[in-house]
Amino acid sequence: MSYGLRYAVEQRKKQLIEKLIDVGVYKVLNKQLYELSLDELEKEYNDILKYEDVRA
Repeated sequence: MSYGLRYAVEQRKKQLIEKLIDVGVYKVLNKQLYELSLDELEKEYNDILKYEDVRA
């Protein structure tokens, strides 16, 4: 993986972790957020967005 792509992935993970923490999510499936892959973080964040849409 090139440096640029790796950097972009890490930045996106950091962004998603911050957003999840802002809504009160600290762990998923007994794993800390920093242990999750980008795909897992994206899924969790999208699930929360869907839940928020249902509540609105």
